[in-house]
Amino acid sequence: MIGVSILLDDTKNYIDMVLDPGLFERELDAKSLWRELNEGQYKTFYISQNTVKSACDKANHYFKTDDHTKVQERIGERRNTEVEFKISSDALSAGVIFTAPFGGRLPTLQILHNMATKAGIQRGLSVKRLEQLLGELSNAAPGSIIEGEIARGLPPKDGRNSRFIPLVPNALERVLKPQVDDNDRVNMRNLGEVICVKVNTPVLKRTEPTQGRPGFDVKGNIIAANPGQWQEFSMGKGTNVSEQDPNLLVAAISGMPKYRNQVMDVDDTFICTGVNVGSGHVSYDGAVLVNGDVTEKMEIKASGDVTINGFVESARIEAGGDIIITEGAMGKVEEDGSGYSCQLTAAGSIHVQHGQGIDMQCAGNVTVGRQLAYSRIQCGGSVTVGQINKPMGNLFACDIMSQGTISAGTLGAVSGSTLKIDFSPGFSKLLERKEELDDLLRQLRDNNARHKQKIELIKAKLLPSELNTKVEQAVEMYHGESALLHWLELKVLEMRQKKDEYQNDIGLIANKRLYSGVSVKLNNRNWRSEREYDRSRVFYDNHQWHFDPLV
Repeated sequence: MIGVSILLDDTKNYIDMVLDPGLFERELDAKSLWRELNEGQYKTFYISQNTVKSACDKANHYFKTDDHTKVQERIGERRNTEVEFKISSDALSAGVIFTAPFGGRLPTLQILHNMATKAGIQRGLSVKRLEQLLGELSNAAPGSIIEGEIARGLPPKDGRNSRFIPLVPNALERVLKPQVDDNDRVNMRNLGEVICVKVNTPVLKRTEPTQGRPGFDVKGNIIAANPGQWQEFSMGKGTNVSEQDPNLLVAAISGMPKYRNQVMDVDDTFICTGVNVGSGHVSYDGAVLVNGDVTEKMEIKASGDVTINGFVESARIEAGGDIIITEGAMGKVEEDGSGYSCQLTAAGSIHVQHGQGIDMQCAGNVTVGRQLAYSRIQCGGSVTVGQINKPMGNLFACDIMSQGTISAGTLGAVSGSTLKIDFSPGFSKLLERKEELDDLLRQLRDNNARHKQKIELIKAKLLPSELNTKVEQAVEMYHGESALLHWLELKVLEMRQKKDEYQNDIGLIANKRLYSGVSVKLNNRNWRSEREYDRSRVFYDNHQWHFDPLV
């Protein structure tokens, strides 16, 4: 531009601009001049837009007043890389912010290392990360910002509390993981001896708590770890702490061990070779082990587990724990399907090797070794027919109410016999509890908001000193109500998560084949197989049942 001179000073680090109004043809446009300077040979320099504008305004004034006084300003300079280190509030990480240089120098790795040390970063500095950021900085446009994490501390790892390790398996665990011989055949012959323990047999071991691992922050400070705590034995019935080892629980009586919810019980066990007309009915406060068959119309009632190493025919069995039948169970069904002569009721889970014509009710899972047909099941968990890791058994002609996945090799039969599965009862109870909690939460929120307004109104007023005690009591009650509100909000959130988990857990898995006549229901959402399918699954998602082949 005529009348505009741009010069580098002798050090080549600064840009000077000289404006001669006497040579101007028209007023200067400061923005155009600044853009031209940033696109020309000085584009790597830092050029101050405000200084350029100020100089142009002054020269334009001289041009309008016919004053030929020259205007000289230093408008630009080389700027080296600006470096700023930031350490997090917990000092477990540190980062760096680079401002790319304007024609200036880039810092070396050694310089950055020294600067980081002076900034207080003593440990955890990543040289590799610094090199990476320097590479980005070298290709960055002047003035651009490059930032990233360059150092990390090591959080302490708290010690683990003492743990409890059962030394004997539960009867159900033993059945679901039986020994297999060389011909891949299951051997159940010694099951009764394995699941019963004698007096002073170790049944539960307590491990020592660990000390944890200390950590450090980027400033070099050591962060101590919290050591684990000793957990006391929750003493179950039929057990004592060993006199030789305080970390060992032993059986105080001969009986059947049962480990549940961190508690080991040894139930006094009634053992017999069979339940029939000769032995009579069995009613026992403890566990029952039958090394034989249970014949027609016989009854067994026990407060613990009931384990039958034999066959059950048209009998009634009630257990306060699990029911385990290592052979089959069979009963007769009334013509209208209302009554079953073989009834199994358990507060825990139920396992049978194969079954037909059984009415099963339990709070836990139902597992069947090979096949289940013409039966009724109501359980609080899943139903698995076949081996646990890969169910390949057969399930057909049953009426099932479950709260978990139904897994088998074959679901339904070639004949098209009906297999009904209903997940509604458990879900309805969950929804009912959720609605109750939602109503309570709404009421408590309204009350809490109203009480908050009244507390604030009281605090804003000038009250007699004799009322201070009552005001403090009211404030304390309000804080208690707020704490209850917070707890209830967490419970509502937990209930919503359980609702989602329930819908994710239910469904059907057929590892071999899914035949027609299989129906599944969740409240008013139904699905029914109208033809034969290969390996497949049925699952619930987005308020609908979906079918997918298993590849």
